[in-house]
Amino acid sequence: MCLQLEEVALNKAFLLQGGDCAELFAYSSQESIQAKLKVLLQMSLVLTWGAGLPIVRILRGAGQYAKQSNQSQECAKFRPRSSPTEFVDGTHIPSFRGDNVNGFDISEREPNPSRLVDAYFHSAATLNYIRALLSSGFADLHHPDEWSLSHVAPGQMKLEYQSIVYSLLDALRFMNMIGADNHQAISSVDLFTSHEALILEYEQSLTRKLVDPRDGSLKFWNTSAHFVWIGDRTRDLEGAHLEYIRGIENPVGIKVGPSMDPEILINVMDFVNPRKEPGKVTLISRYGSKKISEKLPDHIRAVQKSGHEVIWACDPMHGNTKQSQGGVKTRHFVDIVEELSRSIQIHKELGSNLNGVHFELTGDAVTECIGGSMDLKDEDLGDRYESFCDPRLNNFQSLDIAFLIANYHRNEREGEDYAQTMMRNLGFQS
Repeated sequence: MCLQLEEVALNKAFLLQGGDCAELFAYSSQESIQAKLKVLLQMSLVLTWGAGLPIVRILRGAGQYAKQSNQSQECAKFRPRSSPTEFVDGTHIPSFRGDNVNGFDISEREPNPSRLVDAYFHSAATLNYIRALLSSGFADLHHPDEWSLSHVAPGQMKLEYQSIVYSLLDALRFMNMIGADNHQAISSVDLFTSHEALILEYEQSLTRKLVDPRDGSLKFWNTSAHFVWIGDRTRDLEGAHLEYIRGIENPVGIKVGPSMDPEILINVMDFVNPRKEPGKVTLISRYGSKKISEKLPDHIRAVQKSGHEVIWACDPMHGNTKQSQGGVKTRHFVDIVEELSRSIQIHKELGSNLNGVHFELTGDAVTECIGGSMDLKDEDLGDRYESFCDPRLNNFQSLDIAFLIANYHRNEREGEDYAQTMMRNLGFQS
């Protein structure tokens, strides 16, 4: 994976990272894993077609069981996530911190260390099923027409997706005619896993000293995931999380929000990646559509001046959480699109590149984010609001995003303004 992310940092590939905000053990089911994997594959097919670049796919899953949350049994009420307790029926009880800490049911809120063993089991089960799917031809590009189009809302987007499939089939038929269609990349894909390195005891217990394939030396690797990240609350230069992150050879992510001082950002990168290895660090930016224009430019300039070859990935989800009229935590698709479009524009203006995207999404037709091609409204949120933490893009909205990014790369070749095109495609004003 290190080599693939180095290619992303050098703008020779594009990063797609997505999955649940907080996994539940119940998500380790055949249907849930297939739906999530299918939408990531469909998104990557669209992005490959539009961007003309290899796509590095990272699942936000198979271990994303820890989260800071304090939602009540009424589901997804808008409260600060950092609170250790919540008030239910006149009593303060521990907040739900994810399935590997405690249960969502009120009767299971006391932290239970045995859940860490359960987390390991469900992570392994998820990985094993993913391996089985990919090795059995689930991602075979010889048969993209067999990927269900039920994930695609009827209308123009469905026609565009079918057009991509037909174009791909024509290319594969030509490759077959000249005997060039037996490459492994056509019948399978690489898929990596990731989660937040939040519970250090869990991460440390799965850290091993292994041979580095790049130079043959023994080094420490986190084996709980290919890629781990630290968040706004765990990136203290004197904290244990950053100390752990700098000691492993895995590529790592650092969430960068509006509270991050540019000088501190460079200090963190120097601490984690003193050799300035390209692609070692992914900066996952999360400002919100109203703050990105103010905050992102200074961070880009600081990184450019530092000499670090980082991956810039836009997370347009976390900074755009709002409260619906009914008091439910949600996100507006227009805000997500606006932050993504502004991110690409700002990078371009400063001679930088947006190298990837990071989404909280699911392969199911949930109703947690307002807008998109389905035109979900406030009153639709209760239809299928299933998240136990933050609202996720559903399968339709995820493909909306993939098409918008793909269309950006196509419009770049035609000289059109990306932000205006992206917003116009969904009927919004930038």
